[in-house]
Amino acid sequence: MSTAPATHTALSVNLNKVALVRNTRHLGIPSVVRAASLCLQAGARGITIHPRPDERHIRLHDVFELAALMQAWPDREFNIEGNPFQNLMGIAAEVHARGLPLHQLTFVPDSEGQFTSDHGWRFPADAERLQPVVAQAKALGARVSLFMDADVAAMSEAKAVGADRVELYTEPYAAAWNAQTDRAAQLRRFAAAAQAALDAGLGVNAGHDLNRDNLTEFLRTVPGVREVSIGHALIGDALELGYAATVADYKRCIDQAHA
Repeated sequence: MSTAPATHTALSVNLNKVALVRNTRHLGIPSVVRAASLCLQAGARGITIHPRPDERHIRLHDVFELAALMQAWPDREFNIEGNPFQNLMGIAAEVHARGLPLHQLTFVPDSEGQFTSDHGWRFPADAERLQPVVAQAKALGARVSLFMDADVAAMSEAKAVGADRVELYTEPYAAAWNAQTDRAAQLRRFAAAAQAALDAGLGVNAGHDLNRDNLTEFLRTVPGVREVSIGHALIGDALELGYAATVADYKRCIDQAHA
């Protein structure tokens, strides 16, 4: 069995909730681009968005404005999440056509009206239809990450369809943390899934309900996590602390895990 590669986990800030608040009025505030700028200035290694077909939060113009912003941050990454069988691939193709940065596409199996992401891709059921869109994304120059449950057996199948990484869906871990039950069991489950992904030659990302309380232990236990994408908790914290202090504290949590 391989060991986890030496890595320091990157923090990618998901800005969906900033856009959600902005969309309640017609004033353009809070600014999604300004939020991204402040998070990048504070040391975030990337920006994540999930433009859903109903534009409940991120809107099409946000995608292109944020991609344009990322040109000034060549050492940071722009990650667009979404369902490749809805609007994601058309958006990605347009970003590419405009010559704007597009580092990673994270494929998420959400239905159009789904409240939030709540499960990963199923294998072998989804393999045949995923393979051509993975190839399409790679032709645009993007890394492909598949949103996955912590299922050891599915990791080699994710690799077989051409994925570069998996993003482990961490809500079950976060729920166990909040309930103060089964934490150790969930950590073992996620560690095993991450190791299976590494053994298959995949990079490992993680996201969903990670926060300042549960992040450090997760990263200490789960091997080789290259990136965490955090939105809801981080933006909630930023309402109290501000973007700069919040990003700094999440980086502290990451640093503690790697110390």
